[in-house]
Amino acid sequence: MNDISLTIPGDALAAAKIPRHRLESELKKQLAVQLYREGLISGAGACRIAGVGKAEFQYLLGQYGVCQQYDVEDYRKDLEQLATWRANG
Repeated sequence: MNDISLTIPGDALAAAKIPRHRLESELKKQLAVQLYREGLISGAGACRIAGVGKAEFQYLLGQYGVCQQYDVEDYRKDLEQLATWRANG
């Protein structure tokens, strides 16, 4: 899929309490968190939109009170990975 650009009217953001030099990065983070919250994109996709790594995105989720999408299969994979780390220890 091709990249897309959004046009946001400047007057709509005039009252935003975001410094101008951080506006683009903050809007990307906000969009990524909201799309993830709604279950519309994966964590990896959200990281790409936000322009941050997994750990920083998880921190953002915590800041906004968003629970991570984590199911039984994720838990099983984590247990397998933990067993591998311990074995290689």
